[in-house]
Amino acid sequence: MNNRLRYLAATLATGVTLALTTGAPADARPGGVDSQCGRYICVMTAHHNRFVQDITVQTKDGLPGTLRSYWGGFHSPKVVAASHRWPVNYEQANAKLVCGGLERDGRTIEDGICVTI
Repeated sequence: MNNRLRYLAATLATGVTLALTTGAPADARPGGVDSQCGRYICVMTAHHNRFVQDITVQTKDGLPGTLRSYWGGFHSPKVVAASHRWPVNYEQANAKLVCGGLERDGRTIEDGICVTI
């Protein structure tokens, strides 16, 4: 039994050591997932620096509407849903905001909810 505990302790120590030594390069700036909510919608984006990986817009009340997102030169098609994810996967040097909007029955309910990247 004593050898089993030593083996387990050694395995855990090796795992912790590997986890601590395999990190991001020193010059890599952190990215992440950022979000901003308005009264009716939330806009979320996953990004690394200005490289936007995806944009998600969802209604807070769960009811369908026409959702869209925009970022620099990217303007998503309008989608009738309560939540939608748009893949982007490219970088725009001067774009600082990822934004979304919601329309219902032909009226703009909310627009300009933006996340700073």
